[in-house]
Amino acid sequence: MQTANTTAIVTGGASGLGAATAAALAGAGARVVALDLPAACETAPDAPGIEYVPTDVTSEDEVRAAVAVASNDPDRPLRIVVNCAGIGPSARILGRKGVHDLALYAKVVQINLVGSFTVLAVAAEAIAATEPDEGGQRGVVINTASIAAFDGQVGQAAYASSKGGIVGLTLPAARDLAQYGIRVMTIAPGIVETPMLATVSEEFRAGLAAGVPFPQRLARPDEYARLALAIVDHDYLNGEVIRMDGALRMAPR
Repeated sequence: MQTANTTAIVTGGASGLGAATAAALAGAGARVVALDLPAACETAPDAPGIEYVPTDVTSEDEVRAAVAVASNDPDRPLRIVVNCAGIGPSARILGRKGVHDLALYAKVVQINLVGSFTVLAVAAEAIAATEPDEGGQRGVVINTASIAAFDGQVGQAAYASSKGGIVGLTLPAARDLAQYGIRVMTIAPGIVETPMLATVSEEFRAGLAAGVPFPQRLARPDEYARLALAIVDHDYLNGEVIRMDGALRMAPR
């Protein structure tokens, strides 16, 4: 599927994986509508081809408003959605302060899983209303899971649950949307050099990198972005989860 002269939605588009993906899509000729929280949008760097729309992915109304913005250019139809918005707090089910905060657990699932589903479903409705290309395609949705979906560590019950839900969503979503010419794929990154790691020491990052079989380093956001563009371009990739982790399998802690 062509990227040029289309519109793409990227959630979490003001930083990390989302920012790298938004930049890569814009560089490939797409009009990018980057969704993120208001504070993140205010501090995001201006970039040609990228429009920031303050959006809370847990709000159906805000998601619908953002999708309407992304669907308002008939010359550049909405074809691409990349869900990168998410949070990853750590807490044990039973810790020194008692039981895992149930509200925190619900919040993680609400943002990471329900938020991704909301954007997928609302955007799919808009994409389905567009004219297909010569191959019968209308679009592709790429969700973001994590290797924690498979190798969740101590303290990752909420995060791993939410990302496991993304993995489980992939195939049925692809089957549901096949009749509309919409593909659904998931990327499961390993440890990526994102702002979430900016607060830890170089020594700690080096220790994380040492656990990766090869290449023995942390992944870069631009590598995620390149994989997302490859998925867009490869019409026969559908209903699958791709691990981007250097063959890393996480230990219990």
